[in-house]
Amino acid sequence: MSTKSKTKACRFSQGKNAPAKHQLVELFWHISPGFTRWAESRMEQQGMTPQRLRLMGLLMDNGPMTMGALSDELGVTATNITALVDALEKDGLVERKPHPKDRRAIMIQTTAKAEKKLAEGCTVFKDRVSELFSDFSKTEQEQFAKFMNRMREALVERGILEDLDGSKTDEAA
Repeated sequence: MSTKSKTKACRFSQGKNAPAKHQLVELFWHISPGFTRWAESRMEQQGMTPQRLRLMGLLMDNGPMTMGALSDELGVTATNITALVDALEKDGLVERKPHPKDRRAIMIQTTAKAEKKLAEGCTVFKDRVSELFSDFSKTEQEQFAKFMNRMREALVERGILEDLDGSKTDEAA
């Protein structure tokens, strides 16, 4: 018997020889950090990061939220949320308030300064980041968005992501 096992070890770089679903796993692992670096490089405002922008956007869309709800929605640890909120609070962009019904809980809400900053920069930021998709046709962008929405739905169905607005992707679109 050969010293090599009949089953192959888990290889992380099988490339085009791997099944498509394995190629997708590898692509997401590789692309996610790169996309984050791309987005960070497109920030115009000093001291602002995509993570801070997303957190403030969530608060603007949903109103005051607990640290736990922010952590769940952004998919990061409680430690990361605390650091983000601390930095935003220091810059006068969010504030902590007591929960109206649970005296143990703290609510995080945006300030008027944050609302002004978001109004000035969010669309500009999204336009700059979305330049990455300019190599795709409008039809390709729509198809990609459809596939990504289906992936998000699969993660919601598996309890990994929350669907806060309760909407579902229209697969017929």
